[in-house]
Amino acid sequence: MSTSRQIKSPSAAIAPANRNRLAQGEPIFWRVEGSLLNLTAVRPVGFFGWNAQSFLGRWARRTAMGAQAIARPFLYATNRVMATRLLHTILRGQTRDRLDLLGEEYFQYTLKPRLKPRGVAKLKELMASGARVVLVSQGLDHIMRPLARHLGVDWIVSNRLDFRDGMATGRLVDPVIRPRGAFAKLRGADPDGRITREQLVTDLGFRKNPAALDNAIRLADRPSARVNVPVVRFASRNGEAPLSVREALRGKNILLIGATGFIGKVWLANLLTDLPEIGCIHLLIRSHRTATALDRFQRMVEESPVFDVLAARHGEGFADFLRRHVEVVSGDASQPGLGLEPEVRDRFLRSLDLIVNSGGLTDFNPDLRDALAMNVHATTHLLNFLDQSKRAALLHLSTCYAVGRKDGRILEILPKNYTPHDVSGFDARQELKSLEELVRETEKRAESAEVTEEIRRQSVSKEHAAKNLQGAALENQVRKGRIRWLRQAMTDAGMKRANELGWPNTYTLTKSLSESMIREYLDTHPKAAIAVVRPSIVESSVAQPFLGWNEGVNTSASLSYLLGTFFRQLPTNADKCLDLIPVDLVCRGMTLIGAALVARRHERMYHLATSVANPCDMGRSIELTGLGHRKFYRAQSGFEHRMRLKFDTIPVSKTRYEALSAPAQKAIVQAINRSVEPLPFVRAPLARQERDLERVIKLVALFEPFILHNDHVFEASNVERLSAELVPGERDALGYDARSIDWWDYWINVHIPALRKWCYPLIEGRPSEARPPRRNVPLAGREASVAGAAGLPAATP
Repeated sequence: MSTSRQIKSPSAAIAPANRNRLAQGEPIFWRVEGSLLNLTAVRPVGFFGWNAQSFLGRWARRTAMGAQAIARPFLYATNRVMATRLLHTILRGQTRDRLDLLGEEYFQYTLKPRLKPRGVAKLKELMASGARVVLVSQGLDHIMRPLARHLGVDWIVSNRLDFRDGMATGRLVDPVIRPRGAFAKLRGADPDGRITREQLVTDLGFRKNPAALDNAIRLADRPSARVNVPVVRFASRNGEAPLSVREALRGKNILLIGATGFIGKVWLANLLTDLPEIGCIHLLIRSHRTATALDRFQRMVEESPVFDVLAARHGEGFADFLRRHVEVVSGDASQPGLGLEPEVRDRFLRSLDLIVNSGGLTDFNPDLRDALAMNVHATTHLLNFLDQSKRAALLHLSTCYAVGRKDGRILEILPKNYTPHDVSGFDARQELKSLEELVRETEKRAESAEVTEEIRRQSVSKEHAAKNLQGAALENQVRKGRIRWLRQAMTDAGMKRANELGWPNTYTLTKSLSESMIREYLDTHPKAAIAVVRPSIVESSVAQPFLGWNEGVNTSASLSYLLGTFFRQLPTNADKCLDLIPVDLVCRGMTLIGAALVARRHERMYHLATSVANPCDMGRSIELTGLGHRKFYRAQSGFEHRMRLKFDTIPVSKTRYEALSAPAQKAIVQAINRSVEPLPFVRAPLARQERDLERVIKLVALFEPFILHNDHVFEASNVERLSAELVPGERDALGYDARSIDWWDYWINVHIPALRKWCYPLIEGRPSEARPPRRNVPLAGREASVAGAAGLPAATP
């Protein structure tokens, strides 16, 4: 693949096509000041400065504005351009992200209520005649763009700040739109803001260079930089045809493991939406004591918003559509033979074309027994199943963070017996055996007399234990205590071993071990069709199943929730990439890779990540999270919401965090609580605050490997090459494009609102937003498992 890196920025110039549109008729310039608003340059700059991210930055800018207030009248009287330039130096160090959000807020809550109705009516009348209007203002483009969008105007001439790496330098870009003269207000406020080109050139001081006016015209759309990487398919010279996902998966039988999870659920819905020509999707779902596999799937389809679009498309025929394309089978991937009935297993061995394993345990530090069963043993059972299959390929979903504590650029390779610390002689198979032995020894120790006596002593000495606890009641408490002790011991053992080998937690350790099992299998079966797919941090959708879908609190929800409170200082490396990827983009990548596997034109490893293709560092992520919260709080009423507007989290060092943030605050609260312990009948006054601070400290510690340590970026060129190989007609609908994500829009208008709607209620223990009545999808009303019952493709609708 040959690549060249180009950066397009709409703020740099007007695209030729847009310039041609404007040239179709002479533009009519409309001066905003006087006709639409009584707008000065000082007040918006003051608003921007007083809403900087840090308290120190706010006071520094307010002090600078106070100092300028003395000299400003003299500067405006002598050189209005220089005075305008000097005023905007106050914004040096502000980010484009913040100024864009504050500009929208300033227009929405300050300028919009003050728009002059007569001037707006005149402008609308002019636009209705087909005139190409260009708004002209001394205000910054961060304010003029929202105004233009509100009025339906496509073009603006305004002042623009210079930015370097997204940070304002404090310098205005030429040409500078100077304020109107000192007597402009005295001449009246004519609602007709039209001004001739010649008069505007004179007013703005462009008489020596009239072309500067045309160069100052910009689109009113918010600029969003995009990195384009052209791809040259050298394989096409060797006769390899472009890839068609639809043809590769047409009539194919797929086994999906993990369909009830966040990714599996979305992938299933998207697959049924985008590829109705697919054969049958078999879902491996565990039965519970209170619900069969089919009951669980039916409840998921009836209640989950993921299937809303699909249900609306098919209406009353939704259940019939699912019966034709979906078969639910009871099984358990952590069991030999996937826990399938013998006849179902034999049928699958003959008929399956693709197995997608998106199951597993995603808790960071679970019970080691559960992590081994779900993340490692399940993989070995799948490989055994694959070995006996007639033609099935395997797509195994892992995680980018299986690399552990490793810095730098992470390549798309599947290493053998990998450890982040490069432990000499490490063997993944032997490590698995050692962990299994550790589990057995710990279970044996839990039954020992020593541990039993310790648990009994603790049960009797508990604060709320019943008096004279003995007999069967005591033994029941000992039994419960032993379960808790064993679970905690297993959790601690997994964490300890992971840290020894260089992984931050048990989850990444076991995911990496499963990858090593796959590499070992490929070494002995080099022709096996297997691809390991590593997503990064999977978050809210941008399009499918709909804009802004999220679920659960296992990823960044809890941390972003913390950043929406009065919490101020987060220990992090501001330059480190936080690699997030929307869930529907992950699902698109999975579909592409699945098609490549079936067509036998795949790679062994695929990253689905953004830190190379479209990076967003921790400093920006923290600020965007705060801005997303700010937009929500500004729309609310009440003192607490207004106060939270003033508290933006800032990235700090670990030392500063420990000295000034939650750990130091907890130490003070603990001292206060302990000071009253000797006093009878007096409870600790800040016990709840101490518990809250302890939770914050644990949460930050849990995420430190992802926000503070391990400065790595994940290459994702394999899936981009695969997307470039698509037939032209499928690129828009099924292609993979992480470079198109506008992080500003994603964080503020998609991700944070999605978390607030779907995830924060779980954190706060309150019900989610009211939803329409539950769908009735009687999948069990007729014989289930119609599709695929004989291993045959289902008919297309």
